[in-house]
Amino acid sequence: MKTNDWKDRLGVMYSTNPDFKYETGEEEEASTLPKEKQLLRISLDKRNRGGKVVTLITGFRGTADDLSALGKLLKVKCGVGGAAKDGEIVVQGDLRTKVLDILQKEGYTKSRTI
Repeated sequence: MKTNDWKDRLGVMYSTNPDFKYETGEEEEASTLPKEKQLLRISLDKRNRGGKVVTLITGFRGTADDLSALGKLLKVKCGVGGAAKDGEIVVQGDLRTKVLDILQKEGYTKSRTI
């Protein structure tokens, strides 16, 4: 249940409309699709990275927490660094085949390498 905190409404004027609902501007996150229905694309990327090569996993549909959990799993299993944000997972190095194997073992059946 949402709290009725006055700090969230600091920039709002008083409304006489009884049906007025204050909009916070926050969007609801979409729920995470099951692993079998995720269409993940694995590609190699080296643009704007100072000549370094990274493995880029795109196409994840779900919450930011689930994205970061999957990113952490991939980074730990590969033993490298990386990041997970904006629907993308970045794993340092050219690890396309290893990432594909890990995702398939985890149940992501529709993963493919580009």
